[in-house]
Amino acid sequence: MKKVLAVLLALVMVLSLAACGGNSGETTTAAEGDTTAAATEAKVKLVDVKLTDEDYAFGIDKDQPELLEKVNTFIAKIMKDGTFDEICNKYFGDGTPTPVTSATEDSSKEQLVVATNAQFPPFEYMEGDSYYGIDMEIADLLAKELGMELVISNMKFDAVCLSVGQHKCDIAMAGLTVNEKRKEQVTFSDSYYQASQMLITKADDTTFDACKDAAAAEAILKGFDSTKKIGYQNGTTAQYYVKGDADWGFDGLAVTGQGYDNGALAVQDLINGNIDYVMIDAAPAGRIVDTYNGK
Repeated sequence: MKKVLAVLLALVMVLSLAACGGNSGETTTAAEGDTTAAATEAKVKLVDVKLTDEDYAFGIDKDQPELLEKVNTFIAKIMKDGTFDEICNKYFGDGTPTPVTSATEDSSKEQLVVATNAQFPPFEYMEGDSYYGIDMEIADLLAKELGMELVISNMKFDAVCLSVGQHKCDIAMAGLTVNEKRKEQVTFSDSYYQASQMLITKADDTTFDACKDAAAAEAILKGFDSTKKIGYQNGTTAQYYVKGDADWGFDGLAVTGQGYDNGALAVQDLINGNIDYVMIDAAPAGRIVDTYNGK
């Protein structure tokens, strides 16, 4: 799995270094396969404190109540028969991820059109023309269960629920946290995964080392002013946590927030010294940290 993620993020890292003024000499050394301690030295680390408790669910077209019922039945089935655990083992254990392909959208066919943002490993990402991830494998199995052809519509994260709300897609499967604001656009299925927000810091940053729980980390975060910069993926819970949003129940922070199209770009900017911290969902946070640290 780590090899797959390394391939996925390699291009993002190279492009980000070019755009953000990264050290070209260091990039060349890594590309040449330098295995010295300096080349593999940890660049970033994960603060092992869960800042939030969230439920992931799938967002379904409000005009398709029959699809909602079928999706909930399917979720219950894969939870009970062990299929969900098998899928998760491919991304958190020693299993091998299964590639998922998308058909071309055709209104004359029976198709399940899934909206996603394929830059959020281990839930959805791409390698070549194939999709991978927990959500993508569930989508593939769901389409087969429904006797439909799977179509994956890859877009920016903050457009995922909107596309379903506008009836351009049938279902949003993109590591979505259940929230009242999103309920204005979609009807959520039953929850299938519990998630949380976490912080990524530079490897030598000790600011949060003594924190044992969310309260301790939040106290430090609330003590920051606008000179501190925190990056996040646009449209995610982290953005609302940092910027503040009444519908999400977040007061916001006094820091300067910086949005990115995906978490990998945010972490690269952290490494380049352009921001101080990154806030992101726990599962992709761990994967991104491992990848940038060469694990």
